[in-house]
Amino acid sequence: MLTKRPETMPTHAGHISFPGGRAQPDDTGPVDTALREAFEEVGIERDNVEILGFLPAIDTVEFKPWVIPVVGRVASPVHLVPSEREVARVHTPRLEDLADESRWWHVPWNGYQIWYYDLDGDTLWGATARMVRSLLGLPD
Repeated sequence: MLTKRPETMPTHAGHISFPGGRAQPDDTGPVDTALREAFEEVGIERDNVEILGFLPAIDTVEFKPWVIPVVGRVASPVHLVPSEREVARVHTPRLEDLADESRWWHVPWNGYQIWYYDLDGDTLWGATARMVRSLLGLPD
């Protein structure tokens, strides 16, 4: 599941991202942060998520030291309740479509390959695209 951030967000306005965000003082670690954010942003209850593990940490220009991607699977069908403040649109692309290399393109930038993917009229790119490609075992 991917979300489009509203244009009114102070950072990354209009970008496609996974539910997530910065750790809060009460969070006990990356998994706790991920579960809290998934609930806050799209209404997924903690008990509906099976944690599968982590992707490699992602170094980004803005978030230091790293983004720590937590991978989970929704254990049962879930009714999503997107936060009006944090989510403009929810995307649920098929893994088979995301794994189709012919649908991706890239541009070199500052020593990185910046990957792009058309997601029903929205553009998946940047760190989120790197995470998706990592999850699917596609080259960076």
